[in-house]
Amino acid sequence: MTHKNPTTDWRWMCLFGAWLTALTASLGALFLGEVMGMTPCVLCWYQRIAMFPLVVVIGVGLLSSDAHSERYAFPLAWGGWLIALYHCLLYGGIIPAGLVPCAQGASCTEASLQLVGFISIPLMSWLAFSLILVLLSLAKNRSSK
Repeated sequence: MTHKNPTTDWRWMCLFGAWLTALTASLGALFLGEVMGMTPCVLCWYQRIAMFPLVVVIGVGLLSSDAHSERYAFPLAWGGWLIALYHCLLYGGIIPAGLVPCAQGASCTEASLQLVGFISIPLMSWLAFSLILVLLSLAKNRSSK
């Protein structure tokens, strides 16, 4: 009979939650682009560049029981979070339109899809990165105890 370590179990559940969030966000982005035919804007591409590898990085950390996997995921999650925050502020009109990085292609401020009438794609991305950061922080705090 093996003895389960509650700290290890909690850490694993936090990492699994972060991985599941990254996987859901990545599949959602692919669904919007490939199935619904929505062209991503420049900021959406940057957020995808940060989100897609998180699925692999966190997944490998889970499978290999790497005690430092949070360290590898944090830079991607923070980078994506900052880009998503900027996108939300731009989308909300808080940042002036002159600072829009979208010169060609899809607009970064266009309201092409909203859930429940007010949850935009940039907000969904920011929430996903926020949840991933919280779960990674919880996992890191548990592994250091």
